[in-house]
Amino acid sequence: LFVADAMTGQDAVRSADEFHKKLSLTGVVLTKMDGDARGGAALSIRQVTGQPIKFIGVGEKYDALEPFHPDRIVSRILGMGDILSLIEKAEQQIDKKKAEEMAAKAMTGDGFSLEDFRDQLRQVKKMGSLQSLMGMLPSIGPFAGLQKAADKVDEKQLGHVEAIINSMTVHERLHHEVINGSRRKRIARGSGRTVQEVNNLLRQYAQMRKMFKQMGKPSFARKLAGMKLPGM
Repeated sequence: LFVADAMTGQDAVRSADEFHKKLSLTGVVLTKMDGDARGGAALSIRQVTGQPIKFIGVGEKYDALEPFHPDRIVSRILGMGDILSLIEKAEQQIDKKKAEEMAAKAMTGDGFSLEDFRDQLRQVKKMGSLQSLMGMLPSIGPFAGLQKAADKVDEKQLGHVEAIINSMTVHERLHHEVINGSRRKRIARGSGRTVQEVNNLLRQYAQMRKMFKQMGKPSFARKLAGMKLPGM
């Protein structure tokens, strides 16, 4: 198998051609498909070598290999994303029962704890990097700005958030209101982060709970039902 870097474009095609002449390749693995590359090199390599693309690499870990689907790559190249792969990834990684329980908690607002928030982060991280997930969405229409927004997010930040929550006691994770100034200092020391980062996390968490609570109210559903779509 020839391993090609999707980011190198035509250089990968020329390399594949040379290797095939010398070694008679039986297939190709296209890596770095979790980045900005749309996979145009895949079509050229297939044309030049006559050998199939068997897998694509979507991350740095050993299990970040996925079977190659020609129709989905064409969809990516045209900027239409790869929704099917995103759905498959979600089905593989997310516990459906747990997700339903989490959604029910979130809609009440008060039932959504920091422990639940941490579990949500872990579910997202299992699915891969934010950049790779956003890369599966269409780059046109309402999704156009999401990929650029994901590029600005530091993946390490998610790890910092989890470290802060892990430094809390179980009681603190379930009852965030007890986290006073001295507890915040202890949590910051335990997680290797700053008190300001702890404060930011708690503020964002409070905003999230408030938003979920609003969404769970019948009045919110009525407002949503009464909204007119643009152009209608």
